[in-house]
Amino acid sequence: MDFLAAHFLWVNDPTAWVALLTLVVLEIVLGIDNLIFISILTNKLPKHQQVPARRLGIGAALIMRLVLLATISFIVQLTTPLFTLFDHGFSWRDLILIAGGLFLVWKATKEIHHSVDPEDHKDSMVGNTITLTLGGAIFQILLLDLVFSIDSIITAVGMTDEIAIMYIAVIAAVTVMMLAATPLANFIEKNPTIVMLALGFLLMIGMTLIADGMGYHVPKGYIYAAMGFSALVEGLNMLARRRKSKSGP
Repeated sequence: MDFLAAHFLWVNDPTAWVALLTLVVLEIVLGIDNLIFISILTNKLPKHQQVPARRLGIGAALIMRLVLLATISFIVQLTTPLFTLFDHGFSWRDLILIAGGLFLVWKATKEIHHSVDPEDHKDSMVGNTITLTLGGAIFQILLLDLVFSIDSIITAVGMTDEIAIMYIAVIAAVTVMMLAATPLANFIEKNPTIVMLALGFLLMIGMTLIADGMGYHVPKGYIYAAMGFSALVEGLNMLARRRKSKSGP
């Protein structure tokens, strides 16, 4: 009881509740990147495997983040520079972000190529249902989960010292991801033009991760503002096409 009481003293502190709310919102926003990738990837699976793949992938993400929180002292050390190159000290976090960014750029480029030239199967990776198995999808989701989880936890550490607040924020954010995954995937599947927009988002996110790892921090507000503006324009295009189709030729 004394152990639990010591970890929940913050419940009487109004500033701690503000930190919790802010962190939950931030974790949800940071999870959008991951959710877009999961939606596009699982839509390439056979219908009966799509929902299980999303649940397994996001469930594994929750477990991974909780485990990483349990080793938070180790995670914090990932920001310690290992070597210096071009006047920038590279840490494990930087290397992980660069690797994750390169992976996202590669996957998004492959899928864009497949969407633009579907007849060319030489480079089909995510785009070809036959080559993508449930296990392969889960593996790729976990790979990106690791990158986003480490970045998410380091962000959380920078906002609060209360481990309980971090746990609650992570669980709340992943729960929202679980609820939103299938509706988002269905929306993307029913609107083919959204797929290209989402792939553009992934390409931009990948480049942002690489830049961040190289020491050039791009404010997240700029990224999400650009994504929001692009989504708004595409929404207007969808509305215009729908009205045009109803009015006839």
